[in-house]
Amino acid sequence: MKKRHSLCGTKLNNETFACFYILPFSGETRSKPFITAFFFLIYMVGVLINSSIITVICLEVQLHKPMYLFICNLSIVDILFTSVSVPKLLHMLLSGNHIVSSAQCYTQLYFFLTAGGVEETLLFILAYDRYVAICKPLHYHQILNQRICTLITIGIWAAALLNASLYVTSVLYMSSCHSNVIHQFFCDVKSLTRNTCKATEMFLLIDGVEVLLFGVIPLLCTLISYYNIFFVIFKMKSEESRNKAFSTCSSHIIVISLYYGTCLAELLIPSYSDVFDITFSIVYTTITPIINPVVYSLKNSSVQSALLRLVKSKP
Repeated sequence: MKKRHSLCGTKLNNETFACFYILPFSGETRSKPFITAFFFLIYMVGVLINSSIITVICLEVQLHKPMYLFICNLSIVDILFTSVSVPKLLHMLLSGNHIVSSAQCYTQLYFFLTAGGVEETLLFILAYDRYVAICKPLHYHQILNQRICTLITIGIWAAALLNASLYVTSVLYMSSCHSNVIHQFFCDVKSLTRNTCKATEMFLLIDGVEVLLFGVIPLLCTLISYYNIFFVIFKMKSEESRNKAFSTCSSHIIVISLYYGTCLAELLIPSYSDVFDITFSIVYTTITPIINPVVYSLKNSSVQSALLRLVKSKP
């Protein structure tokens, strides 16, 4: 292992390492079977649940509505989130080969950034969907018709793909002058930039724009949407109407709190706190994609009914 590690230390053009050495956990070999089984189970459960949600929404005509279109895309993103990191981690744990080529590492970073950009924007769009449904119910089908929702979905994916391309390109232009060891279970921005000599102006600019467009603005718009939602709810005279409105928002609030809470915690953790860094990364890249469909979709009576019909129709 050490021999392969030293061979991986060579650089391309004296700037970028030819490959990286992923060191996700301590060298305890006794816990490796448990860790492998845990991630395999988490991955299979996440893919199964999210695939079921996608299948039900696509097959059931009654679910061909704006909210379910966005929920379907959220499930696709959750599958992408786990598929970007977990299969490669399982390969490393089973083979003992922790070396990842530079091309593999930056490809993994590209799809991870794409998934993150789409999810953060989708969470805001789902909040806006609830805002229109509660605050402007008579104009719901005009504001969020099929054509507009399709354009929104295409725009979200296109923006996330473009952002990921620019971000990865900016990271590639930075020189790696420190260790090529990544103390994480996948190639993420924080780990890669930790090993660079100095951030370039291009990276700082793109990083700032990325945080603003895919972090701050969606979160602020989500908070504004819920401020208006709660303002309308508290003005409702009927307690039944208030409870119904609250129930339609509760699932989304849980998902937002879990996602942004773990992301912020992971970003605010000091660079030397590898254990906490990995722990929070595991939560928002593997645990959250399982909780999202359970909280957001399986609690929904329409999705439950459609899922039961689909199961009963099987021979």
